Amino acid sequence: MAAVHLGTVIESGTEAPDFTLRDQDLNEVSLGDFAGRKLVLAFYPADFSPVCTDQLSIYQEVLGEIEAKGTTLVGVSVDSAFCHHAFREHLGLTMPLLADFHPKGEMSSAYGAYREDRGANNRSLVLVDEDGVVRWSYASPSTREIPGANLIFDALAA
Repeated sequence: MAAVHLGTVIESGTEAPDFTLRDQDLNEVSLGDFAGRKLVLAFYPADFSPVCTDQLSIYQEVLGEIEAKGTTLVGVSVDSAFCHHAFREHLGLTMPLLADFHPKGEMSSAYGAYREDRGANNRSLVLVDEDGVVRWSYASPSTREIPGANLIFDALAA
């Protein structure tokens, strides 16, 4: 079986692409809403899948530590806002989940996290600084590999 190229996530030093997406409560959320704060975008394939459930549960466990560093963590997938609402409730998540639902994957594509071959996001992390500039990014080499919370803390410390 041939290896699948997972794509290239957005590079450090790039101005973060603007976006406006709906969150789990149907509120519009834009990049500008995070001005003056660091933002970690955690791209993931799908709500309720076993690996995504583990990934977001891990991030929830350390969310207080991330927020204590002046950083907001937001999950992004191509699922609908309604699916995000149920997923958050099911897992007891408090982080916002953004629905890159229609046009499907448009925002995720701008950040290099969308996989056209699967119709879903790759597991990717992007750190945007207080001025809207990408300072760090990571793309998981496998859809089964969770980018650990340690990567987020290392990026925030750098």
